Amino acid sequence: MENSFLSKNLIKVTIISVLLLLVGVASCTESKDTNNKTIKEKEAFEFGVWITANDKKTNEEYAAEFSKYKDAGIDEVLINTGTDPVLLQRITPVATKAGLKVHAWIMTMNRPGDKVALQHPEWYAVSREGKSCFDTRPYVGYYQWLCPNREESRNHILGLVEGLAKVEGIESVHLDYIRFSDIFLPIGLLPKYDLVQETEMAEYDFCYCDVCIEKFQQEHHKNPLESANTSIDMEWKQFRLNSVKNIVNDAYKIVHKHNKRLTAAVFPYPEMADHMVRQRWDKWNIDEVYPMIYHGFYNEEIDWIGFATKQGVEDVKDKGIGVNTGIYMPPFKSAEEVKQAIMFAKDNGAKGVTFFDGPALTPEYLKAIKETKESLK
Repeated sequence: MENSFLSKNLIKVTIISVLLLLVGVASCTESKDTNNKTIKEKEAFEFGVWITANDKKTNEEYAAEFSKYKDAGIDEVLINTGTDPVLLQRITPVATKAGLKVHAWIMTMNRPGDKVALQHPEWYAVSREGKSCFDTRPYVGYYQWLCPNREESRNHILGLVEGLAKVEGIESVHLDYIRFSDIFLPIGLLPKYDLVQETEMAEYDFCYCDVCIEKFQQEHHKNPLESANTSIDMEWKQFRLNSVKNIVNDAYKIVHKHNKRLTAAVFPYPEMADHMVRQRWDKWNIDEVYPMIYHGFYNEEIDWIGFATKQGVEDVKDKGIGVNTGIYMPPFKSAEEVKQAIMFAKDNGAKGVTFFDGPALTPEYLKAIKETKESLK
């Protein structure tokens, strides 16, 4: 009896063990499949394009344009509608039907022709020379920068962001010109303006309006206009970096409230952006950045795209911020160079590349994008 009882129990234990083993294998397989899926999703390399919308274009014309992009391997379009949510609402379903993700691209601190802002001259950034962007534009006529510290101008900008964030079907609100005006231009652009910039020149140094100076004095008990050398006044520099960061962080809360993401077009990598335009994007609350690594602007070779990409990726690797390398098409001389640029970005950690802009993507370049994407599968 005792041996029979033991035998029966041994059989039961064996059966249970086998069942547990099978469940474990199934669980491991499921986990492995899930992990592989996650890895595959993380490794997906995406292609995007910046475009400016035209309300005169029909939906049929947009459908043809979006189909052309999709057929070439483009995954997303970043659309500038001039903060017009109605136009964005019309175009977005056309793009998503074509299989493209849509980002609402907005000019943020630089607001050329903003009819609301133009009614408030006091909203505009003021140079160290004491001249306002309302009527004295640095470099070009469309540079009309708003002050990031004045409550009214901040609220206006954030209101525009929220208007776009409410549009159904978009992936993100995409901030452009989210910075101060260029204290230094890219070296390749200086001859165009007959400029030599070896120091921080007063006419290009912003913002010295009454509100900025008062706020800074409250925090640091000194007036930047009385500084012997503002370029080495770290508190004054940090104050302006934080002014931009605060707008980004507020925008982040707004767009996430509407279940959208926040992205931005930024200068090539954080240290460079800090130096050139008071922009330190590795310190922001943001989901993804699209650094404009326009090698031609800096008289650099194509491999500089890899270098600058790596700098940015390294700076945000522990912050969960995705980096999509922005590529400017005019300097390229061949499809082979476009392929090289894509691979320099990918090999240095970018999650994708985005091209500026749609009209610059010739059939030859679209073919190069498609071939490169297919080679990455």
